[in-house]
Amino acid sequence: MTAFRTFTELVLARTDALGPKDAFIFLPDNAKGSAPQHLSYSQLDEDARRIGSWLQEKGATGRQVLLLYPSGLEFIKAFAGCLYAGAVAVPAPLPTEQGNHFTRVSGILRDAEAHSVLTDAANAPEISAWLTAENMTDVHCLATDGEGYGDPGAWTAPSLTPDDLAFLQYTSGSTSDPKGVMVSHRNLLANEQAIKNSVGSNSETRYGGWLPFYHDMGLIGHILQPLFLGGSAALMAPVSFLKRPHRWLQMISDYKVTIGGGPNFAYDLCLRRVTDEHMATLDLSSWQAACNGAEPIRAETVRAFTKRFEPVGFKPETFFPCYGMAETTLLVSGTPRGTRPVVLAVDSQSLEAGRLADPRDDVPSRTLVSSGIVRREDFDVRIVDPETFLEQPEGSVGEIWAKGESIASGYWKRPLTNKEIFDAAIADGKGGQDGGGWLRTGDLGVWEDGQLYVTGRLKELVIFAGRNLYPQDVERAVQGTDKALGIGAGAVFAVETDREHLIVVQEVRTSSVSTDLRTLATSVQSFIGREFNIPAGNVLLVRPGTIRKTTSGKIQRTLMKQLFLKGQITPLYEVLEPAVRELVADAIERPLDSVV
Repeated sequence: MTAFRTFTELVLARTDALGPKDAFIFLPDNAKGSAPQHLSYSQLDEDARRIGSWLQEKGATGRQVLLLYPSGLEFIKAFAGCLYAGAVAVPAPLPTEQGNHFTRVSGILRDAEAHSVLTDAANAPEISAWLTAENMTDVHCLATDGEGYGDPGAWTAPSLTPDDLAFLQYTSGSTSDPKGVMVSHRNLLANEQAIKNSVGSNSETRYGGWLPFYHDMGLIGHILQPLFLGGSAALMAPVSFLKRPHRWLQMISDYKVTIGGGPNFAYDLCLRRVTDEHMATLDLSSWQAACNGAEPIRAETVRAFTKRFEPVGFKPETFFPCYGMAETTLLVSGTPRGTRPVVLAVDSQSLEAGRLADPRDDVPSRTLVSSGIVRREDFDVRIVDPETFLEQPEGSVGEIWAKGESIASGYWKRPLTNKEIFDAAIADGKGGQDGGGWLRTGDLGVWEDGQLYVTGRLKELVIFAGRNLYPQDVERAVQGTDKALGIGAGAVFAVETDREHLIVVQEVRTSSVSTDLRTLATSVQSFIGREFNIPAGNVLLVRPGTIRKTTSGKIQRTLMKQLFLKGQITPLYEVLEPAVRELVADAIERPLDSVV
C-alpha cells in the first residue's frame, strides 16, 4: 500500500522527483496537422501551484470547484490545482460542446454547491453568462489558460486528511436529480493501488485513451493512474476517436502505449471502421492490457477484435475484461495479466431462472465473458439475493455487493439513499444480519470457479411471464437479424397495463434496409417470438442517434422507457399493441410519475 496519506501528497512527490519527464501527451484532432502537446511533471506542478494559490486566495479550500473544459491538458492542470488547494474538484461535461446541455450542468452546479468554476478562455464568456442567468453571480469563474492570476510562490500546502474529499464524481443519469459520488483521498489511493495490482502497471507504464476526462474511467484510469505510478499517458478527445477510430490504435502504435481501453462499443467501432490501409501502419505489440468495461462485454467482440488485429501485434491475452463503477471509485475486478479472457457458455433458460447450467442442444445458450477475479487485499465481494439479502452460493445469480477501502462513503447530500445503498447488511438466515457496510451495486452477477460474471442490471431486468429476461440479450439478438439494425443501438424494456408488454426501440440505417420498414419490424417481432418464446407486439424503428447512452456508452434503458411513456420518441415506423398505444396517450395527459 502507498505510504502517502493523500493524493495531493503523492502528486507533490511525483512532480518533485520526476521534473522534466513527460506526464501527459495530448493529441489534438489532427485534421489541420496540429502538433502533439506535452506536459511535464514540473510544468504540471507550476501550473497547479498557480491555480491552487488563486483558489486559496478566493477561499475555495474545502469547497467544491466545478471543472468545465474540453478534453485537453488544461483540465489536468485544473484538477491538480484543486488538489493543491485542498479543494474538492467536480469534473463535469462542458455544456458548450456538441451533445451536452446546460440543463445537466446546472443541476450539478447547484447540487455540488460550487464555490468556483474553472474553464478555459474560449468558453469563459459563455460560462460567465450562464452563471449570471442562473443567478449564481457569487460563484467565481476563472479561465486558467489566461495570465495575471495566481502566484505559485504564494501557494501553501493544504492540511488534509485521508478522509477529506478529493473530488465528486457525478454519475450519468437524470438531469433533474444528479448524484455526486464522494471520493475521498483514502478511496482514491486505495483504488489506484487496486488498479496497479490488477493490471500489473509500474512507472514505465504508458496509458493511452480517448474517454471523456470527466468520466470515471477517463479520469481515474487514464489520468490519475499515470500520476499515481509516476508514469505517463497519451490522450485524445472522444470526438477524435469517434470520427476516426483508427487514430486511437495509431496512438497506441506511435507512442508505445501499454495500457488503455474503453467500453465494448469502442472495439466494435474499430472493427467496423479501421481499414486494411490503416492496418498497414499499426504495431500493437506494446499493448499489454486492453481494458474492456463500463458496459456489457460481448464474447463476439473479444473474438473478432483479437482475430482482426492479431496480425499487427495484438495478443489474445491483451484483452482485460474488468468490472467497476463510480461508487467503488473505479475498478473492482479484472482479468489477471498474461491470461486470456474467460468465456462461459450457459443455458439461457436456466440463467433466466437465476442459476448457471451447461448449454443444451434444444434451447438457446448465452456466452458470458468473465470480468476477472477480485483480489482479496482490495475488495470483499459477495453475491446476494436482492430481496431476502441472503448470500448466494456459487452458480446462483444475485446482486453484487462489495466492501473495501475503495468504496465511497456515499452520494453528496443523500443520507437516506446512502443508508440503503452504501450500508446494506447481509442476512444470516436466522432472522439476524451482519454488521452492514456493504455497497449494493445494483448489478447482477454470479461466481463460477473464482471468476465474476456480470449478467445484467437489476433495475433493467425484464420480468416477463415469470422469467428474468436480460434486455441486452434481446437487443443483441434483434441486431443480428439484419445489417440495417445498428449494433449497440437498441433499447428493450417492459411497460405494464393489465399485463407486461415488451418494447423494442431499435435504430435503423434506412440506406441499408433491403426491404420496407414494415417488413423489417414484422421480422423483428417474429424473431423474438421464435427465439425467446414471448410476444413482441411493440417495435419502434428509429433514426440513428435516438437511443440515449451514458458517456461511457451504456444504453440508458430507464430513460428510454421514460421518453417512450411521455411520447417523446419519434419513430420512422412503429407497431404498437392497442393497450400500449393507449398507455402512451394517457401518459401524455398526466404526470410521468403516475405511470412509471
